Amino acid sequence: MAWTDALAVKLAVSLGIGLLIGAERERRKGRGPGRAAAGIRTFALTSLAGGLSLTLGGELVLVAAALVVGALAVIAYLRGRADDPGLTTEIALLTTFLLGALAVRQAALAAGLSVVVAILLAARTGLHRFVSRVLTEEELHDGLVFAAAALVVLPLAPDRTVGPFGVLNPRTLWRLVVLVMGISASGYIARRLLGPRLGLPLSGLASGFVSSVATIGAMGKRAATEPALSRPAVAGAVFSTVATFLQMAVVLAATSHATFDAMSVPLLAAGVTAAAYGIVFAVRLSRARGSPVAPIGRVFDLKTSILFAATVSAVLMLSAAVNQWKGSGGLLVAVTLAGFADTHAAAISAASLVAAGKLPASGAVLPILAGLTSNTVTKTVVAAASGGRRFAWETIPGLLLVILAAWAGAFVAAR
Repeated sequence: MAWTDALAVKLAVSLGIGLLIGAERERRKGRGPGRAAAGIRTFALTSLAGGLSLTLGGELVLVAAALVVGALAVIAYLRGRADDPGLTTEIALLTTFLLGALAVRQAALAAGLSVVVAILLAARTGLHRFVSRVLTEEELHDGLVFAAAALVVLPLAPDRTVGPFGVLNPRTLWRLVVLVMGISASGYIARRLLGPRLGLPLSGLASGFVSSVATIGAMGKRAATEPALSRPAVAGAVFSTVATFLQMAVVLAATSHATFDAMSVPLLAAGVTAAAYGIVFAVRLSRARGSPVAPIGRVFDLKTSILFAATVSAVLMLSAAVNQWKGSGGLLVAVTLAGFADTHAAAISAASLVAAGKLPASGAVLPILAGLTSNTVTKTVVAAASGGRRFAWETIPGLLLVILAAWAGAFVAAR
C-alpha cells in the first residue's frame, strides 16, 4: 500500500509538471488555424506518458515512447514552420516528456527543473531583449571568457601540489584567477544595475568577503580606466576592508574561541574605523550633484587576474621557504609573509596552534596583527599600482587608519 501511494505521488508530480509547462505554452499557443499544435492538455498528457512509460515498461519502453514523442514534435514543426520557424515548443514538449519520466525516479529534482523550464519559456521577451539590446558585444565576449575559465579550465586544472616546497596547487591558483575575474565582474554588474554611486560601494563590501586585496585591485583598475568613478571605487575599496575584519572574526571564532576573545577588541576597533571611513565617502557621494558619466569599459581584465595569482604564488613560496628555514620558531616571520597574500590564512595558522595547545591565545595576537599589517602593505601597493594618484591618495589613508586602529585596540586590551 505504501509503495502504491508513493507511485501515485510521483505520477501526480509528472502530471503537475506537464500542467505547469503547458500553462505557459497555452498562453502563447494562439488561435485559429495558425495556432500551435501543443497546449496545456498536450503537455500534461505527454509528461504523464513519460512517467507511465518508465513505470510500466522500464527504459526500453521509455526510449520507444520518446521516439514517438520526438516524431510527433517533428511533424508538428513541419506543419507550423511557416507561421513560427522556432523549435521552442517542440523541444519543450520532448523536455516535458523526459521530466515526467524523471519524476518517477527523482520527483524533487524533476519538479525543480520544470520550474526552471517554465521560467525560461515565460521569460522569452526579456531574454531576447537582454541578449540583443542590453548585452554589448564586449560583455558577451567577456562572459564567454569567464565561462571558459570557470567551467572548462578550472575543472581540468590538476588538484595537487607542485613545485618547490609543495605549496602551489594549480587548481587553487586558477580558482583565484576566476575569483578576481568574478569580483571585477560583480562590480561591473552592480554598476549596470544600480548605477556607479551605489553599485561599486555595495559590490566592494560583498566582494571583500572573498578577497579585499583583489577587490581593491579591481576597484583601482576601474578608477584608473574610468576617472569619473574614482570616488565610488574608493568607497568600494574601503568597504571591502570592513568585510576583512568581519570574516576574520568568523574564522577565528570557528578555529579557536580563545584567540577570538584575545583579538575581539582589535578587530572591533579596525572594523568600526573602516566602516566610518567608507561611510564618509558614501555620504560625499550622496551629496554630490549630478551623476558621473564614464564609458562602460570592460567587465574584467584577464591579465590583471593572472598577475594577481602569480604574485600570490611567489609570496606563498617565499613564506614556505622561510618557514622551512626557521622551523616552528619562525611563526611570526611565516605569518607575516603569508599575510602579504592572505591575512585570513595567516590568522588561521596562528589560531590553529592555539587550538592545539602549542601557543597561548595572547601569543597569537602579535602574529595575527603582523599578518594584518603585511596584508595592509599589499593593499597599499595594489591601490597605488592599480588606481592612479587620486585613488591612492584617497584609499591609502583609510587603510593606514584601519591598521593603526587594530594595533591601538590590541594595546588597550593588553593593559
